[in-house]
Amino acid sequence: MKVRSIFSFFSSDLAIDLGTANTLIYAGSRGIVLDEPSIVAMNRTTGEVEAVGGEAKDMLGRTPTNIAAIRPVRQGVIADLETTETMLTHFVQKAHRRKMFVHPRMVIAVPSEITQVERRAVIISATRAKASEVYLVEQAMVAAIGAGLPVTEPSGNMVVDIGGGTTDIGVISLSGVVYSRSVRVAGNAMDEAVAQYIKTKYHLLIGERTAEHIKMEIGSAAPLDRELSMDVKGRDMIENVPKTITVSSGEVREALSDSVNAIIRAIRVALESTPPELSADVSERGIVLTGGSALVRNLDGRIKDETGLPVAIAENPRSSVVLGTGKLMETFPLLRKVCLT
Repeated sequence: MKVRSIFSFFSSDLAIDLGTANTLIYAGSRGIVLDEPSIVAMNRTTGEVEAVGGEAKDMLGRTPTNIAAIRPVRQGVIADLETTETMLTHFVQKAHRRKMFVHPRMVIAVPSEITQVERRAVIISATRAKASEVYLVEQAMVAAIGAGLPVTEPSGNMVVDIGGGTTDIGVISLSGVVYSRSVRVAGNAMDEAVAQYIKTKYHLLIGERTAEHIKMEIGSAAPLDRELSMDVKGRDMIENVPKTITVSSGEVREALSDSVNAIIRAIRVALESTPPELSADVSERGIVLTGGSALVRNLDGRIKDETGLPVAIAENPRSSVVLGTGKLMETFPLLRKVCLT
């Protein structure tokens, strides 16, 4: 994999997973140098940036009226160009330890079905963040590389990357993406579903951080051997006072069911669309799950039951995309072959 030449990337160059929920940056021999929420806190009155990343996330649901916590990347694509530029510039400087005059080349992972307009937005944001060159690569491809799949071999490898904004499904063989699909149902949609369920059933308002915490603590895609429960604090919509309720894992599973079913339907479509020879490989090798939301309890077992195929979770599912992007950055011939730009 590590074929180096005079074209190899320099140590200042960066591999970036510009995610809806989090941005991760990989820098050569230093590995992952940044892992922060993709959030910017802006002062509505002055237009100034109050905080970026983790500091901005701490402000979610707690900001005064003149400060807005903004997620500039939604469903895997840039929704706010200027704010993304601000965020990316901050992250790049932080990755380079505040060095102001570094102009790195950047390899950025993007959803499989990103449009030309959306690609252009990523390139513009990266260029304004002082990138000297920008290479875009499909998330499914780099997730497979990061998970350690043999993508250069003449055999079918299926990866399902369940991130914050999108679920990317890819079948890869001979360093190429044979099939890819991106559905805009993933971790954030699950969080919103949990919050909506509690609002509808209990008339209790909770924030997105609380919803995410509930999903990861007691959420599941299939029944658990021992069902769980947890106390949830929020604001009663009827009396407008703080209130605490107890929510069960069965209720959270019900809330997550539509999102889980949408992901499983997309996997089935991918299996039906895969060429027969590669289908045989996938049947033998199975499906590899990556992305933070792949860690939802029993999701792997549910997919196994629904497809009849072996299902495994990558060793570092949350970091698979950025690790794969980093490996590509160090293997320029393969990068040239698979990049979208």
